[in-house]
Amino acid sequence: MTSSEELERLWAVVPAGGAGTRLWPVSRASSPKFLHDLTGDGRTLIQSTVDRLRGLADDRVLVVTGAAHVDAVREQVPDLTDDHVLAEPSPRDSMAAIGLAAAVLERRDPEAIIGSFAADHAISDVGGFHAAVEEAVAVAARSERLVTIGIEPTHPATGFGYIQQGPPLDGFPTASRVRQFVEKPDARRAASYLATGEFRWNAGMFVVRASVLLDLLGRWHPQLAARLRQIAAEPGRLGELWDGLEKIAIDHAVAEPAADEGLVAMVPGSFDWDDVGDFKALTGLLAHEDEPMTVVGDAANVRSIDSEGLVVSESGRMVAVVGLEDIVVVETDDALLVTSRARAQDVRLVVQALKDEGRTDLV
Repeated sequence: MTSSEELERLWAVVPAGGAGTRLWPVSRASSPKFLHDLTGDGRTLIQSTVDRLRGLADDRVLVVTGAAHVDAVREQVPDLTDDHVLAEPSPRDSMAAIGLAAAVLERRDPEAIIGSFAADHAISDVGGFHAAVEEAVAVAARSERLVTIGIEPTHPATGFGYIQQGPPLDGFPTASRVRQFVEKPDARRAASYLATGEFRWNAGMFVVRASVLLDLLGRWHPQLAARLRQIAAEPGRLGELWDGLEKIAIDHAVAEPAADEGLVAMVPGSFDWDDVGDFKALTGLLAHEDEPMTVVGDAANVRSIDSEGLVVSESGRMVAVVGLEDIVVVETDDALLVTSRARAQDVRLVVQALKDEGRTDLV
């Protein structure tokens, strides 16, 4: 079990970045998905994330977000003090964001443990989530390991990476060693992973001592680790040094090579989890068996006749869908998307095309 002293060393780090291109036109660079209430519970994704973490880390929640979103984050989570929000001058991927938080917290408390949890995921079983994190904190506090939380797969998903579970870790209820991280598989390989019973979804949740994370990063990317520590020591040089940082994900920078050397542990998470990655995922999260059409937003202005799928209505215009299955209709003040749930992943191609055409006003 985690001691209260170990848990008091935990800082919950919330990387709040990305544009959520698969959820366009709701999610855009200027207003990414974590700033939206997509689950209909009256809280945006980042608000729900911070709510969930307060029970673990009290006032020790640190959000890392783009400079353009700092004001929106502070407006939505007004009790975050100035020193609990770090602004990235530009996107440099997850390693720079999480590494900056680790470097800042290492200077505040050399014994600090960080738990990194994305701002745009949905979890309703808060108790199950807390139990998994508490065990991960215990492992991180008592070892030099990077600890991840592996989500129990419910189907052979091709949109997630996977973690292969190794032998149990002595002294802990459910933790085990990690054999390897694997990239998003095709359908056949995903099914084979589930058949072994050894694989879990990689939700990008990491718990580790701040100093251990930076030392591990220093083994494979020494300049990046040194620059992050330099920025933490000299915050005034953030603008000067940031854009020169290597752009790389934490999985590639640390998790994968550390797993190859036996330095990663996993705590299984049996709680529900969804990354709300596209409109198919959103439909699955919200759908009810007795309601074939899921409506998000202005339900009073949606009419569905013999149709099944998802409508996201934001503009106040009437939306009518007749005789269509597997449909996704998303309408905002300046854009209309019509696709199928089967092609939900391809919405990102629209965003790329708009960028290529210089239509930055729409992305």
